[in-house]
Amino acid sequence: MNDYIVRATAANSQIRAFAATTRNVVETARKAHNTSPVATAALGRLLTAGAMMGSMMKNDTDMLTLQIKCEGPIQGLTVTADAKGNVKGYVENPNVMLPPSPKGKLDVAAALDLGVLSVIKDMGLKEPYVGQTILTTSEIAEDLTYYFATSEQVPSSVGLGVLMEKDNTVKQAGGFIVQVMPFVEDAVVDKLEANIAKIDSVTSMLDRGDTPERILETVLAGMDVEYTDTMPTGFYCNCSKERVEKALISIGKKDIQEMIDDGKDIEMHCHFCNTSYQFGVDELKEILKKSR
Repeated sequence: MNDYIVRATAANSQIRAFAATTRNVVETARKAHNTSPVATAALGRLLTAGAMMGSMMKNDTDMLTLQIKCEGPIQGLTVTADAKGNVKGYVENPNVMLPPSPKGKLDVAAALDLGVLSVIKDMGLKEPYVGQTILTTSEIAEDLTYYFATSEQVPSSVGLGVLMEKDNTVKQAGGFIVQVMPFVEDAVVDKLEANIAKIDSVTSMLDRGDTPERILETVLAGMDVEYTDTMPTGFYCNCSKERVEKALISIGKKDIQEMIDDGKDIEMHCHFCNTSYQFGVDELKEILKKSR
């Protein structure tokens, strides 16, 4: 199944909802960064959330960044997404290994431990919007639920999941975000809470073959779901040798000259997709001219 996001409304537009399947996104990230299973699960959850939250942005040029800085061994995660379903991300320590949680699951909460979640929205204004909350459970879905309620004053329910194969490739990944509008009726909230209480987990739904549409039908059962659109989502990095060259120019003439004096090729990596770019001494000399 190709990765995609579905958007919907329910209960006479008193609820808006998003759901996604992101197995290919997360597997691409796992391969690019050679992440351990628990790092794959953490990054996969944040990539899935980023893809859905990016699709909430209104303009094609809007950019969303989700950043977690934490005290756990994973150290931190960064994900960026646009309004077209493109998403990318990385973890600070992709090799973190931990024993399973008491429930026998990948222990994402222990990998993150205490920390802060930042949501940065660049909508072309002078300053980007920045919302921050502490990590409440460090499971990521609950932390985003808390963020929506406290920073955006939008009561929400977020479910995210990544299921691994025995060979540590990604078997399933996806999630949902359900938000209630300010004019929501109490009966609708009660029904929604009852539905969510019956859900076992996102990974269970995905593992039995549920599509994003089916996930929303389960979460919003009995609430007249209307699908508004679907859009593809994918792991996409817009890095290029030209962009890396601009980054090199920005480090300053002195440092570039030192690289030239060393007489060796240099290699630079993109944080987001781990692509390597090599620059020879002659190329560095040309870059030095441009920086003057």
